[in-house]
Amino acid sequence: MAENTYFTEAEKEEFIVAYKALIRTSRTLVGATDFLRIRKWIAGAIESGNYLRDKYGINILLRNINTALILSKEVGLERSTLIAVLMYNVALSEFLSMAQIEKEFGSDITKIIRGLIKANSLYAKQATVESENFRKLLLTFAEDVRVIIIMIADRLCLMRMINHHPNQKFREDIACEASYLYAPLAHRLGLYSIKSELEDLSLKYTNREIFDQIAHKLKETKRARDQYIYEFIEPVKKKLEEAGLKFEIKGRTKSIYSIWNKMKKQKADIEDIYDLFAIRVVLDTPESQEKADCWKVYSIVTDMYQPNPKRLKDWLSIPKSNGYESLHITVFGPQNRWVEVQIRSRRMDDIAERGLAAHWKYKGIKSENGLDDWLNNVRDILENAESGPMELMKEFKMDLYDKEVFVFTPKGDLYKLPKGATILDFAFLIHTGLGSKCVGAIVNGKNQTIRYELKSGDTIEILTSPAQSPKQDWLNIVSTSKARVKIKQALKESQFKEAEFGKELLQRRFKNRKIEMDEALMMRLIKKLGFKTATDFYYALASEHLDVNVVFDSYLELERKENEESTEQRTAENYVQPYREEDTTKEDVLVIDQNLKGIEYKLSKCCNPIYGDEIFGFVSTQGTIKIHRVDCPNATEMRTRFGYRVVKARWSGKQGSQYVTVLRVVGHDDIGIVTNITSIISKEKNISMRNISIDSNDGLFQGHIAVMVDDITALNSLIKKLKTVKGVKNVERMQ
Repeated sequence: MAENTYFTEAEKEEFIVAYKALIRTSRTLVGATDFLRIRKWIAGAIESGNYLRDKYGINILLRNINTALILSKEVGLERSTLIAVLMYNVALSEFLSMAQIEKEFGSDITKIIRGLIKANSLYAKQATVESENFRKLLLTFAEDVRVIIIMIADRLCLMRMINHHPNQKFREDIACEASYLYAPLAHRLGLYSIKSELEDLSLKYTNREIFDQIAHKLKETKRARDQYIYEFIEPVKKKLEEAGLKFEIKGRTKSIYSIWNKMKKQKADIEDIYDLFAIRVVLDTPESQEKADCWKVYSIVTDMYQPNPKRLKDWLSIPKSNGYESLHITVFGPQNRWVEVQIRSRRMDDIAERGLAAHWKYKGIKSENGLDDWLNNVRDILENAESGPMELMKEFKMDLYDKEVFVFTPKGDLYKLPKGATILDFAFLIHTGLGSKCVGAIVNGKNQTIRYELKSGDTIEILTSPAQSPKQDWLNIVSTSKARVKIKQALKESQFKEAEFGKELLQRRFKNRKIEMDEALMMRLIKKLGFKTATDFYYALASEHLDVNVVFDSYLELERKENEESTEQRTAENYVQPYREEDTTKEDVLVIDQNLKGIEYKLSKCCNPIYGDEIFGFVSTQGTIKIHRVDCPNATEMRTRFGYRVVKARWSGKQGSQYVTVLRVVGHDDIGIVTNITSIISKEKNISMRNISIDSNDGLFQGHIAVMVDDITALNSLIKKLKTVKGVKNVERMQ
């Protein structure tokens, strides 16, 4: 297909295996003629230099072949999707025009390729998705569900390929994005095996120690686990055969990522986690007989082993919105261990493994109304949301993962909402105007307030009032992203109108006194009064939380002071203010990036780095560099969202001025304990206390002490000494 020089020996071997496997698995979808044409165009693109490696050294052809293989094996899509994956880079490099590809392969394939090119353009500058690009990316996905499925498969392929990649930051960025974007989307589309592998590989690249620890433990316990599964399965197998059922029964170990989540949730070691695996019964039965046979298996298993009724999950009666159908039960097995048993038909198992794509095989894509509803909801959220990508995903995930309730209108129309949704959520789901005017509802013939939590089977008639309007506390009542977005929009519109009135009120006061308002001076006053935005300030005026006369007098006072300061020489320039961010360009205490010195930087207040801390730089929107500790609570989000703005930083070896840090001290509220603490600090050379606040409750005290220190060594020494004070239980540095 290409010259030998295009591949390394290992890549060539991998390519031949993948290519043969793809032909085997896809010959019913993509005929020999199509494969010959695809080979011809890709070979031509390679020979002309239009099909090279990417900037990270990844072999693009190998990546595309393996992505197509994942789609063919684990998703099972149709001809258009597979050809689009293979021809995508030929189109992207413009070796062939879109018109030529359409002539060769058809319009459906060019439609998918255009979606992929549009999504790819959002990654052109950097791998991390920016806020606006993130929104556009998901909207691109929502235009054609096949684009999102291809990109999920491609991300899995890339995750497999970068195991030994030398660029650690590249690996971490790809892993983080897979975890917070692609794995949740794979989950929503029912691609569970892909979702599990994405999560496992993400954990492997971001927390190798934990991944290896769990993998090693699973390997160690494999024999005992296999033996237990055998002991559990054999008697069940015998009973099912006696009942005349055709089936397959097997044990499946849970993914490393899900085990890690369980360990965190239960705060337990892996030895204390019992349900490391699930037993699955897959029935070979006609579709008309599926549910009856599944319940027959349920009856047989629960006769043999005691079930836990609280952990029964019935997705036979009402399937999940992504098409998932199965019956999950948890029973008390041998050795007094709880075991999860999943019961489903072969058709259900296919859908469980391949998700919505498998529905095309059984029912055709047009029947997937649930998917259309979901994609419409995605568009609605993305087009209206103003928050950043992480916040968007938080709202997005809420509708993806939560269990659902099914409710009815008085006419009998069925609606689906996440568990925990209220009457207010339902009203906004029907129509924004209905939600904005909602005052309650008649549920099953009884009056209920807007806070009423919906239950499956409820019949709901919304009650409205023309005098009603959205309130701030409504955000605490609703749980769906659509309702939250609409309420926020309404509140902002209302606040903006009120703010305009407040601004007019203040301007009239200035006009009456024949004084011209200086906008710049007014903005300084607004900031001084503690308001984040001018809208908040003018809204406070309109709602009478601020007195217009007081504001007017404060403006005149500030104007007088600034005029005086401009004519007098300042006499307190060297006064120390520990919490002020100071430019540190005068001293080469830090080396930014490689060997750059003398660059303007500031020490971030969110983590207060001091000399000796492990640090990194972050380029702000103003162009200055803020220095953060590596363990800063905001570090992960900065690296994930804005990895391209992170720069290396280290201390140069030249000691700088003193640094502020805050210590949290907890202990018994004994007589003299505070005096003993402050006494130790005052005796320390080159350490001074700048501020102290103490809270006492039920014989315990908690203190926050701001101190100025030279470096991390001096700070650690002080912490060690404070821990020796009688009555002190803990001393720690605040983030």
